[in-house]
Amino acid sequence: MATNRKLGRTTDIRLAMLKTLTTDLILHEKIETTEARAKEVKSIADSLISLAIKEKDNFEMVDVKVSKAKLDSKGNKVTELAKSKNGKEYLKVVKEETTEKRQKDMPSRLNARRKMMKMVNKVKDSKGNNIDLTAKLFNEIAPKYTGRVGGYTSIIKTGPRRGDNAETVILKLV
Repeated sequence: MATNRKLGRTTDIRLAMLKTLTTDLILHEKIETTEARAKEVKSIADSLISLAIKEKDNFEMVDVKVSKAKLDSKGNKVTELAKSKNGKEYLKVVKEETTEKRQKDMPSRLNARRKMMKMVNKVKDSKGNNIDLTAKLFNEIAPKYTGRVGGYTSIIKTGPRRGDNAETVILKLV
């Protein structure tokens, strides 16, 4: 007996569809789809959330040297006049070195992050900036479910779909 539903699709199309649905569920925290698809996405999402809960505090803070362009009062880069070897002059951006505190993942958290990135798509917001869904899982979703053991998603039936009479449901994070 097969362990997962085939959903009338070939393997690569089915996996891409489940990856997209999982991404949408994490991003919007609620999706509307068919019952069979929702049951498959539920198991994937629950495993990702449980992984995030397990590894959410597994990091250390480290000091990192960062070289940035020096900015003036208006926010523009500060430049200085420099001379090349052949005698030509050009503008060179002035750099300043600072130290910042950053999170460094421990090996098991890094492995968990990579597993999560394998199961969700890269997403951009309306302005074109990347949205880090693994960070959302670790920082927003995992703290909500810290005391809970399983059952992070719920399926609410909404009735048959007009046209093909497929049973539609709303899958949302609890």
